[in-house]
Amino acid sequence: MSTPIDYKSHFSIHNLPYGIFSTPTKHARVGIAYENRIIDLSVLFELDFFEEKIKSNVFNQDSLNDFIALGKESWSFVRKKIQELLKTDSDFYKENHERFLYQQSEAVMHLPVKIGDYTDFYSSEEHASNVGKMFRPTMDPLFPNWKHMPIAYHGRSSSIITTNTPIKRPSGQILKGEEVIYSACQTLDIEIELGFIIGKENKLGEPVDIQHAHEHVFGAVLLNDFSARDIQRWEYQPLGPFLGKNFATAISPWIITMEALEQFTTDAPTQTQAVLPYLQEEKRLNFDIEISFDIETANNNKASVAVTNSKYLYWTMEQQVAHHTVNGCNLQVGDLLGTGTISGKEKNSFGSLMELTWNGKEKISVGNEERTFLQDGDTTILSAICKKGDIQIGFGEVRNLITS
Repeated sequence: MSTPIDYKSHFSIHNLPYGIFSTPTKHARVGIAYENRIIDLSVLFELDFFEEKIKSNVFNQDSLNDFIALGKESWSFVRKKIQELLKTDSDFYKENHERFLYQQSEAVMHLPVKIGDYTDFYSSEEHASNVGKMFRPTMDPLFPNWKHMPIAYHGRSSSIITTNTPIKRPSGQILKGEEVIYSACQTLDIEIELGFIIGKENKLGEPVDIQHAHEHVFGAVLLNDFSARDIQRWEYQPLGPFLGKNFATAISPWIITMEALEQFTTDAPTQTQAVLPYLQEEKRLNFDIEISFDIETANNNKASVAVTNSKYLYWTMEQQVAHHTVNGCNLQVGDLLGTGTISGKEKNSFGSLMELTWNGKEKISVGNEERTFLQDGDTTILSAICKKGDIQIGFGEVRNLITS
């Protein structure tokens, strides 16, 4: 059976992530997760908790976009005020906490932002190399351009979902031997990724300098990019992913802020190919985020399938933002940038079933069951933790059931 997450370790006072939640008697609105509870920021605004710093109730909305658009100064102010509220045994807390605190178990979580555009990168050298070894065994695993720039494609924002949303198995064209058939996907996969939520816009025609790229990111989410490998394999040449990718991409409901994550940075891998000046960084950093992937079956078998880490990424968050905008493309508040599948060097750190089973040739165990790819009735579970000394924060979970 599923093991519940430890709310205190995921949503400690060092975290305080933002999300959109609703309860049986109240509509969707902005909240902050704290341990096993949710702080209703809309109620706090009505109680004049934010004084004159937040001038309108941007929290009484079904997305975080308007709050994010206020800028970093407002993000930091709200975070600091909430930390002070939770640290002190104030009269305000005693008199009002029943009005603004809810149990997470009572809430339904919603997509945290309105996502205008979604770009999925291909930033893990280990993942890209594994794919190259599988499908181009006599060639160099990486294409010549891979180490010169972060490769990416534009995904579909309308099919981005969050936790507890079922995934219907997609159908499409598949090459079976020499015959092209229409069929339900037989090789349904996941991809373990991190997603970055854009928090500051750049004007059309004005690239973001890499030294300021981090200022354009509000926070991060877990991202599970579901993939119909057989559909993708037939369609992807020459223009890349389309129907094999655009049917469902799941993100976790809580956005972990850059302010919470900044203490968990670590050195990124050394780049072995010189890059152009717009991609050069004074110090290359990734986030040390341990991401776990579990499968739970319809028979209540459950297994940890892989554990990877975003510190393995060859291309950093800043390089992704700088490259995305170098041609003058304008990012907007709420846009989502996926890292692409995150894989490490060891097999148990591979970020997709395609890699873990080497394209279906090696089965993995889930209790007394076996899998190569996802079956109907399986639930995919991504979760993540950051640790530094006694401080720990987490992303919670993104869970999705596969249906027929």
